[in-house]
Amino acid sequence: MSFTRVLAIILFGFSAFVSAFSPTPEQIEQFKKLPKSQQEALAKQYGIDLSVLGAGTKTNAASNMELSPLSIEPRNPAEIEIEEPLKPVQKKLKPFGYELFAGTPTSFVPTEQIAVPNDYVLASGDVVSISLYGKETAIHELKIDREGRLSIPNFSPAYVAGLTYKELKQLIDNKVATEAIGLKAFVSIAELRSLRVLVVGEAYKPGSYILSPLSNVTHALFASGGLTDIASLRNVEVKRKGKSVAKLDLYDLLLRGDSSGDITLQSGDVVFIPSVGPQVSVEGLIKRPAIFELKHGETAESLITMFGGFQEDAFLEQVEIKRVVDNAKKSVISVDFSKKQIDYLPQGGDVIKVQSVNNDIIDSVTLIGAVSRPGYYQWNEDLSFDQLVKSSKADLLPQADLNYAIIVREGRALGQIDIIQFSILDALNGEKISLQKNDEVYVFSRFNYLHKEENALRNLALTAAEQELQEQVKLWHLYEREQFNKKIISAGVKVNTAEINGDIKKATPTLFGRAKLLAPIIAKLEHQSTAGQPVAIFEIDGQVRFPGVYPLSQNKTARDALAAAGGLLESAFTEYAEVTRGLTNGEVLHFQINDIDSRAKNEGKLLASRDILNILRQPNWQESYKVQLKGEVKFPGIYTIKRGDSLEQVLTRAGGITKFAEPRAAIFTREAIKSQEEKQLQKLSEDLRKDIASKSFQKSIGSNTSLSYDETDKLLKDLASVKALGRLVIDLPDIISGREVLRLQDGDTLYIPGKQDSISIIGEVNYSSSHLFKQGVSIEEYIALSGGMKDRADEKKVYVIKANGAVFIPNYTNWFAVNNHLELEAGDTIVVPMDSSHMDNLTLWSTATQIFYQLGVGVAAIARI
Repeated sequence: MSFTRVLAIILFGFSAFVSAFSPTPEQIEQFKKLPKSQQEALAKQYGIDLSVLGAGTKTNAASNMELSPLSIEPRNPAEIEIEEPLKPVQKKLKPFGYELFAGTPTSFVPTEQIAVPNDYVLASGDVVSISLYGKETAIHELKIDREGRLSIPNFSPAYVAGLTYKELKQLIDNKVATEAIGLKAFVSIAELRSLRVLVVGEAYKPGSYILSPLSNVTHALFASGGLTDIASLRNVEVKRKGKSVAKLDLYDLLLRGDSSGDITLQSGDVVFIPSVGPQVSVEGLIKRPAIFELKHGETAESLITMFGGFQEDAFLEQVEIKRVVDNAKKSVISVDFSKKQIDYLPQGGDVIKVQSVNNDIIDSVTLIGAVSRPGYYQWNEDLSFDQLVKSSKADLLPQADLNYAIIVREGRALGQIDIIQFSILDALNGEKISLQKNDEVYVFSRFNYLHKEENALRNLALTAAEQELQEQVKLWHLYEREQFNKKIISAGVKVNTAEINGDIKKATPTLFGRAKLLAPIIAKLEHQSTAGQPVAIFEIDGQVRFPGVYPLSQNKTARDALAAAGGLLESAFTEYAEVTRGLTNGEVLHFQINDIDSRAKNEGKLLASRDILNILRQPNWQESYKVQLKGEVKFPGIYTIKRGDSLEQVLTRAGGITKFAEPRAAIFTREAIKSQEEKQLQKLSEDLRKDIASKSFQKSIGSNTSLSYDETDKLLKDLASVKALGRLVIDLPDIISGREVLRLQDGDTLYIPGKQDSISIIGEVNYSSSHLFKQGVSIEEYIALSGGMKDRADEKKVYVIKANGAVFIPNYTNWFAVNNHLELEAGDTIVVPMDSSHMDNLTLWSTATQIFYQLGVGVAAIARI
């Protein structure tokens, strides 16, 4: 990089003070070592003519020859197409061989540094160095004069023009030996003459060029800047004194390395480049796609040599060739290039396209799904499933289902399929499952969802190191997902909360589950059905592991259907199952199949197309229900109950409540109610969002009722942070005494706090606090103990939340009535709400604050747990 800067300064100084400064030969040599593109860029930047740089060097022929390529102007910038980065890239075929002459590499130009060959022919202008040694020592550099003579001091002149370098050395040796005694001579070429060659025709820069006498035809082509786009590479002709002395076929040089036609030029030679001849375009699955020039009489074999042959997956039996017939119309012919004798003669204008063979693998068997080595296997006449899968541990994945697998087989009609169901366990135990040509064998996972499969396979890591590695990999995947979600959220994209929490795994099907592998098979069966051929599918619902739609194989019974659905659940009723069958006349038939899990009694009971098999649940079946007792019970903990058990019965099993219990303040929560409250809170949040969005654009006359963004955002965040409790208000003393009955559900929780001795005041009071309960103290007196109400309090809407969760509304028409204080009990909470008119008459605030207070009291009560 530093050399580039120094060179730029030198060039700039040279351009400014060209009359006073000339670059040294060393600087010129350094400049010429740069790539041509960098030379042209620096020269263009500083306004330097590259040809001027030759002024400071030697004026010999070799120097002129080396600098002549540098004087070539760069190609027209308008010819360089600037491609847009988003523009679709369309690869176009390019003529073959023209890239070789796109630049002017100095390696193609001969210099004086190379040895002069013995067959070099001397002429006027060559400088010969003769070293004499012996009784005298002398070195003479002698130039062959215009008449072809070489004048050696103290020796007679000799005519050397037309001699080869080898003959010259022999002549000098003989001359010195005969005309001097005791002297020997050593002959070498000191300087080579220059020769001028005329390059005409389709050259990039036609003209006369000074070259080294060692230059060949290719050197002249490079000196002229290469070839135009319509130049011929097959018939470059060298003319000498009006006669054609050589023709160069550059394809021989490029394809076979044959340089026999690249003769050495002589001064006055004319290199003629004709226009291109007939061309053939070859594309597709070949090794060298391009446009090739044809010579008369070339065959298909010659053309194959040009494009390097075909790729391994090329389809050769019918190669597409587009041809122009009589310059009037286009036609297409198909040629078989797989034969030894190809019946095709290339013509100008032919466009050959070689396509690939079909990607489908034929005459094979495919293993798909939960197998150790899925893929294609060679088929033979006696191939059976147990030859491909010999061991369940070695050849199947741990999650493979051994009771259900299917074979998708080509049907009699073209494009149709048949389904064969079998048991892998039976096949490994001796039952022969024969495989036919092009069969596809599907092995399914025992799970349909990813989280269940991961939980089942988690214990496969036996050592502590393997288990630790499993956990680290899992944590890394969770970290990557979290980072991805952060980027998505920061970009303003809404992300599902279930995905952020990782719950999406619960809804993600496994890779080899029934739902994923069977979907395309069922779609194909539905597509191939016709009026005379009903679709071969059935449906199974109810108490099975994997209810859904399955392909119907021949002679399938209800027991086979159970194997396809993963078997019966524990809750299944096995005495009979119900089958619903649609008839052709539009009627629906319902019938029962007895003893569905018995092989002997199930023979002959076959399923038909679109049958729906319903596996019933056992009467009065229930899952194990669990409830939890907390607080002041003699034996708190988790209790298992049956359906219909009451809270009183569970309390009796727990030994009843303690003497310190406060049953009136019992808190009972239920999961079903909690789920319902979460839905209501979500709906309320959406309603508030819509109301705020609409009211933010509304302004009443003389007042502004719009909410600021900060207020809106805080309100929605506060509402989103509220947790649903699922509390059910109960009267525990009545339940214990038997006056009320509460039937329990799964997940119910009962908390019985200790004795209560306080009253709490929250809301719009000056100091929210709790006070010791005193019998006979009224509501307004407790409010006064908390500093009284704030200005924005709504004193007409004060209410009391009882310890058991019930709400008590005082008699506001008689606020100072004596009987108001009789309704207060220990554990009650007095709530003073905010006056909604205080917030610019926005009734929305009134609704929101009441919700917050009610839920806040519940949270305060639960916080005591």
